[in-house]
Amino acid sequence: MDFVTQLLIAAITAGTPLLLATLGGILNERAGIIQLGAEGLMLMGAVSTCIVFIRTENLGLALLASVGVTALLGLVHAFLSVTLRANQTMSGLAMTLFGSGFSAYLGKSISGNPLPGILPRVHLDFLNPIPVIGPIFGNLDVLTWLSFSLVIVLHLLIHRTSFGLHLRAVGDSPATADVMGVRVRLIRYGYVIVGAMLIGLAGADMVLTVAPTWNEGLTAGRGWIAVGLVIFARWNPVRALLCAYFFGALDSLGFRMQLLGSAIPPYFLKMIPYIVTILVLMYLGYRNRNKPSGTPESLGVPYVREQRF
Repeated sequence: MDFVTQLLIAAITAGTPLLLATLGGILNERAGIIQLGAEGLMLMGAVSTCIVFIRTENLGLALLASVGVTALLGLVHAFLSVTLRANQTMSGLAMTLFGSGFSAYLGKSISGNPLPGILPRVHLDFLNPIPVIGPIFGNLDVLTWLSFSLVIVLHLLIHRTSFGLHLRAVGDSPATADVMGVRVRLIRYGYVIVGAMLIGLAGADMVLTVAPTWNEGLTAGRGWIAVGLVIFARWNPVRALLCAYFFGALDSLGFRMQLLGSAIPPYFLKMIPYIVTILVLMYLGYRNRNKPSGTPESLGVPYVREQRF
């Protein structure tokens, strides 16, 4: 039971950055814009947090820096994809390459330096007597609780409000939404920027909880896992929570198996989340080959108002 409890705690710690990044990707793609820049945005959010936190020792400013920098990058992605109607796949890949290289350059001066603090935790002492639940939920940090709240808020926003109806309309049929008076460009700009901010916050969460220092390539491909999780979750925030913590558990399982003295080489244990990502994609593609995928119908398709008919 102790092993299971510790694994679940580690799954939440490792899965929260994936959840935040996946929620950001869902907002982007629900608006019809492909987001392949998650890896670069997470790295930029992480390095911005580290630099500001080490220089100022102010956690609030550090988190503000992470969302501010990634909001600017989201604005660039929106400008390229919405206004210039550039290829969204190439724009996202360029964002990843830029974020990977520029974060490595910015982080040289602080590489390996420990952060001056950690995220504050919410202590729920009344849960402590409850087995399993108490140890897991009685001492979570504020960003984890924020991610739980965001899942509920975004689910209600997308499926229960007029704002969500407009978002889904823009992702599925922007021409129809435009005819009905929905401001397609404004909605796409807004959700791409907000989605980028959530992905940047995921990078901040990584350096504040998973690895409390900056190292080049800190995310180690987690941004790409988040891109896959958007598909696994079928663009649904509630499913995103389950998928993110499932992959968080897989990510933590390898380390736990090493502690138990597993004979499997650690390199193979670190491959587990990525191998499972490929296998699940293959399985979902085969199982749903004759079913609607749930993909926004205009995903990746630039909207040209003059071509509306």
